[in-house]
Amino acid sequence: MNKKPDRITAMQQIMTQVKATFPLTEPDTFVCGPEGNCQGCPKKLLELVDSEISYWEAAIEHGNTPQLGDISRFAKLCKNVKRGLDRNGVIEKYRQYKQPE
Repeated sequence: MNKKPDRITAMQQIMTQVKATFPLTEPDTFVCGPEGNCQGCPKKLLELVDSEISYWEAAIEHGNTPQLGDISRFAKLCKNVKRGLDRNGVIEKYRQYKQPE
């Protein structure tokens, strides 16, 4: 039976998964949609997730351990942001961009 990760490891695993899934480092995704047909601003959603990741990386580096509620809130935030990015086609566009043809 697999042992559950400690709280720091759990938070780091979520952050790693988010970094691999969300286009946090792609400058094309940090602009507002030219057609004005966005449902929720992808730029602001990505900035929110990026700031949370930066906060938790610094907090963990300084020895702060996230509580279970912190991990749950961060995971819920990321899930809701992903839903918003999916609605705007940002995730699909990023997957196509990442995969060479």
